[in-house]
Parts: sequence; C-alpha cells; structure tokens
Amino acid sequence: MTLPEADMKPSFHRLSATAMAAGVLLTAACSVGPAGSAAPPASGSGTAAQAAPVTGPDSVAKVDESKPLAIAFFGFARANSFAQATWTGIESYAKEHNATAEFFDPNFDGQKQTSQIQDAVTSGRFKVFIVQANDGTAVIPPIEQALAAGITVVVEFTPVGTRYDTKDPQVPGTITLVDVPTENGKLLGALGVEACKKAAANPCKVAYLEGFKTLPLDNARTRAVVDTLKAGGAQVVASVEGGYTNESGRKAMQDVLQSHPDVNVVIGSSQAIAGAQSAAGAASKILFVGNGGSRQAVKAVQDGRWFGTVCAPERTAGATAAALGLAKARGGAVPPATGYAALSPVENKCTADTASKVQGEYDE
Repeated sequence: MTLPEADMKPSFHRLSATAMAAGVLLTAACSVGPAGSAAPPASGSGTAAQAAPVTGPDSVAKVDESKPLAIAFFGFARANSFAQATWTGIESYAKEHNATAEFFDPNFDGQKQTSQIQDAVTSGRFKVFIVQANDGTAVIPPIEQALAAGITVVVEFTPVGTRYDTKDPQVPGTITLVDVPTENGKLLGALGVEACKKAAANPCKVAYLEGFKTLPLDNARTRAVVDTLKAGGAQVVASVEGGYTNESGRKAMQDVLQSHPDVNVVIGSSQAIAGAQSAAGAASKILFVGNGGSRQAVKAVQDGRWFGTVCAPERTAGATAAALGLAKARGGAVPPATGYAALSPVENKCTADTASKVQGEYDE
C-alpha cells in the first residue's frame, strides 16, 4: 500500500514518523477504468442497508444535486504526491457534482490536523469532511464533534481508530474507504511467496524492508507479511526498517546484503525498493516486490525490473470518497465501509500478468 518523493519527508508516501503516530502507509495508486455501472437513484433514506457495493465514484448512489455543498479535505500534506492524487480526485469530482472542495494542509503534523478539523467544525462552512489521517487516534475527538454537528465524515485510506485489521468504521457514524493494513500485508506476503516460486530457490530467502518500527500500523502490517511468507514456506532472513524513501531503502538493502548476500526476494515500500534495487546493482538476480502503485512502480513491473507491486488507485479513491460523502450528505444510501481492493480492476495486485491493465495515478 499501501505513499511518497525524495524532496518529501518519510511517509507512507514519505510521511514522517512523528506525523504518523497511528500511521499511514503508502501503498499507492493504479488507475482504473469506468468503475462499474451506476446505482439506481437513492430513495433518500440514507440507510446503509439499502446501499449497493461501491467499485468507484460512478457506482455510488445517484441523488438530487441541486443544492451546492462544500467539502473539507484533511490530507497528509499538500506537498505529498500521494495526497495530491487523492486531492485531484476529490476536487475533480466536486466540480462535476455541484460542490466545492478545500485542502487543509497539516504538513504531516497530526496535532495540527486535529486542530484544523476542530476549526472547520466551528466554521460551519462544510457539510462533508474527508479525513486522510496522519494520526488515526488523535483525530477521533474532532471527528466525533463533526458528526455531532451533522457533518458527513469519510475516513480515507488510513484507519481511524486502534485496529488495523478491519475496514469497518471504528467511529460510529463515519463512512470508511480504507486500505486495511493487515490485508495489505497479506497481499505483500503472497506476492513474496509467488516470487519465491519464480526464484526456484530452496530455501527461498526473503528480506522485508518494513516501514517504521515505532508505528503500530507498520507493526501490524509487518506481522501479516511475515506470517504469510512463513506459511508459504519462505525463509524470512531479515526484517529491517526500510522506511519510505529511496535513500532509506538503499541503506537497508546494504545492511541486508552484508548479512545475507544470497537473499532471493526483497519486499518493501515502492520508494524503499527503488533504493534497494539500486544498491543491489543491475546484474542482481534478486526479485523485488514493492508496496505502492505510482507510475514508476507500475512501470517497473511492466518492464520486468520488479516481480510485482501492491497498487491502489488513489486518484480514483479520492473521487470515490467525494462521491460517498456528497451522496450521504444529500440523503443517499451509501455502504458504511469499502475496501481499496474493490476499486481496482486487479484487486491491487500488479504482476507481469496484470500490470498491463493498470497505470499509476501519481508520480513518486
């Protein structure tokens, strides 16, 4: 997964560890085509029981859009390419559906983001909040304030709460559109097992470049990755902090190669894997698996330089979050929870067999 560039702070698209106390992790984004057929007009009751599953913005219930509404987007940071992809989707959808949108930039600061949400509630200017939380626990109180004020809240990409194994809302009344960290980890592990089969090594030695060891979200993801690899027969020879930049990945890979020069498969964030591949050298036979679907990551798979990557359509996710929030605020029926895999034509799994069906929706 499910984030970010060299000129940006470490994140789940280069998010800093401080800002991500409850964590985001970058996966990234691959584009999807028309996302399913449109749902029939909603009755206006807004009850989740009546809502059809969501596969993209066009599949969200159609409602009366005659009343203009305003959306507040609380993203990771304006300078972050992943958050910019989300914002592009939100802004574009809003313009086409009689709504306006505003980006509140906390610059990776969880506490600042919390204050921004509180201030936006007080302003009374917005009917829809889309929250891409830097700190998934700190934002709970202001989100509860927003709900009490009658504001529709969509939790986007990172869970809000203390659980990392569910897409379901952890704050009653919110709508969630999230990349479940443990599911992301299981997919990474499964890709690693497939890479081991291609490597035909016995035992197959795998190194995992995890994000930040201080983050609960990353720890939950790491456990899922390692458990899936072991269950598939792989030998996990290293689990080291690889972070979310090329440089941190390069340094981690150098450490791995010193201890395990015969490693067969290396897994990590798309940013870290780019650095790891550079450290390994062009002649290396190591198979790489990334976590992120930027244009660069998807092309690396298409070109055969990486075995695979977990990709998620982030611009599409932003548009879908806007569609869900606006539909609910206008009385439509929407499902309470949607996972990222539902938005992807390849269920976020980009390999040689599927990568031709997607393209990244943002640049590293």
